[in-house]
Amino acid sequence: MPLDLCDYENKAKQAIKNFWSSREAAKAKQAASGKSDQGERAGVTAGKNMDAFAELTIDIVRANGLPHADIHLKRKALTLPGYFRPTKLWDLLVMDRGRLIAALEFKSQVGPSFGNNFNNRTEEALGTSHDLNVAFREGAFGEQSRPFVGWLMVESPRILRRLNTLRGLSHEQVEQVLTRGA
Repeated sequence: MPLDLCDYENKAKQAIKNFWSSREAAKAKQAASGKSDQGERAGVTAGKNMDAFAELTIDIVRANGLPHADIHLKRKALTLPGYFRPTKLWDLLVMDRGRLIAALEFKSQVGPSFGNNFNNRTEEALGTSHDLNVAFREGAFGEQSRPFVGWLMVESPRILRRLNTLRGLSHEQVEQVLTRGA
């Protein structure tokens, strides 16, 4: 049976549009209220920027053999055990008959602190995925198949252009670009 991607190309394009419009709406709402976060934070503190990506993920899960899976998006149902830390709060969990099928995170990186944020997000993605996999290996989820662990990252076009300049550079040159912003 082929994988049904649920018109992901069009839905992903719409999710990107929703991402940017949600950020702008959050900034406008803060400005109208007289309160405003520093820098790019005004566009992210509302917490709705990645919702359309979660919806696309749910569509794909439901269309591909898990139509009755429990999809958790509410904060109280998103905590899983870890190995190196006691728990981790995920953005979306897919459960089927009491078994964890998938744990997903939806993140973005738009702000001006490219070097630090890129490194932090990379470490976060690798670290939380490894933590969940070790917890699984050590029996934290009982007898079940290994769950899928996914990260979806939205990067600003400016950051993607910056990443393209890093190709072919030595490790030292990359560090210089990331720390100095050169």
